[in-house]
Amino acid sequence: MQQRPVVRLLPGRQKRLRAGHPWAYANEIAMSAAERALPPGTLVRLESADGRALGVAMFNPRTLAAIRLLDPDPNREIDAEWFAERLSAALALRQRFGLSPWCRVAHAEADGLPGLIVDLFGNVATVQINSAGMARLEAPLVEALRRTLNLEALVFRNDSAQRGLEGLEAETRLVFGTVSGPIDLMESGCRFLCDPLGGQKTGWFYDQRDNRAFVAELAKDARVLDLYAYLGGFGIRAALAGAREAVLVDRSRPALELAARAAALNGVDGRVRMERADAFAFLEAAEPESFDLVIADPPAFVRARKDLGAGLRGYRKLARLTAELVAPGGFLLAASCSHNVTTDAFAAEVARGLALAGRRGRVVRVAGAAPDHPAHPMLSESSYLKAMALQLD
Repeated sequence: MQQRPVVRLLPGRQKRLRAGHPWAYANEIAMSAAERALPPGTLVRLESADGRALGVAMFNPRTLAAIRLLDPDPNREIDAEWFAERLSAALALRQRFGLSPWCRVAHAEADGLPGLIVDLFGNVATVQINSAGMARLEAPLVEALRRTLNLEALVFRNDSAQRGLEGLEAETRLVFGTVSGPIDLMESGCRFLCDPLGGQKTGWFYDQRDNRAFVAELAKDARVLDLYAYLGGFGIRAALAGAREAVLVDRSRPALELAARAAALNGVDGRVRMERADAFAFLEAAEPESFDLVIADPPAFVRARKDLGAGLRGYRKLARLTAELVAPGGFLLAASCSHNVTTDAFAAEVARGLALAGRRGRVVRVAGAAPDHPAHPMLSESSYLKAMALQLD
């Protein structure tokens, strides 16, 4: 192993890392011209100001989160064997929950794999690399993925906004194998279709699995509205659980076409209706109190801190419009995947939306992501999903 460049923290700045935080910020680093000249993603030996080793880390001098710790052993080789160890541990956790092979296998820092997302669809995996360091480690990562997950095909869905901050270009790439069209996935006995090359994010939103199961419990004999339906996860599961009608609303024609095929595969196509429309436009034209169960699971309204004010107003408006459509005694599930919005802030905007709609009710469930999306205990950014279920009078 070649000797790694040494990056040192400023005096007193090692305490948070020693306590378990996986990052160090640019303003905590003794940044000289030599450090600034290192290529983004360089593996470095991280030391405290007094020269004590803190571990091996990925270093990007161009980002705020300049250090992402990989291993406490500063001499550890970050090779296919290292990746295989981390991936095997992450897979074992999902198997403990009974989720493999239809699950998120790696959820970045929470699984000790900074900036790496891996979703598994049987013997096909989609990967998102969101850090320059992980991008430089592509070869051993691919080798470990193939071996650990017994893959027949691997797709890179490297199109997140985070990549731009890391100096990485967006790309979608079939790394090996063949993906000739939509692929099957199973969730709680329900069959869906996803497009790992052309769909949203990594192809499917496993994070909402438990919230979809909760909604299904409320769906018998209900008229259901699934907004931002994508591939029909909420609506089709509701129909399979006995909803008398599920209306799926999304702007994407390809997504709705796959949802329609999934409805037919599950034998509920007679009770599932597709509406290609903007969610807000649909809501403003819908009849008041016309649904027993409404799900509003939009994309992130707040992608950066500068968007916070507008995004909170968007959540408030969505809560108002959806609340107006819920029949007395019915239910509303409101969700946010904006990590810049706290649980308290989201709950406050939902409450304001209900008040503006003139509705009262009660919160019956507050939840986050499914357990294959673990959160790092010292990284609030990894707890991004918020879901509130309310019964309205």
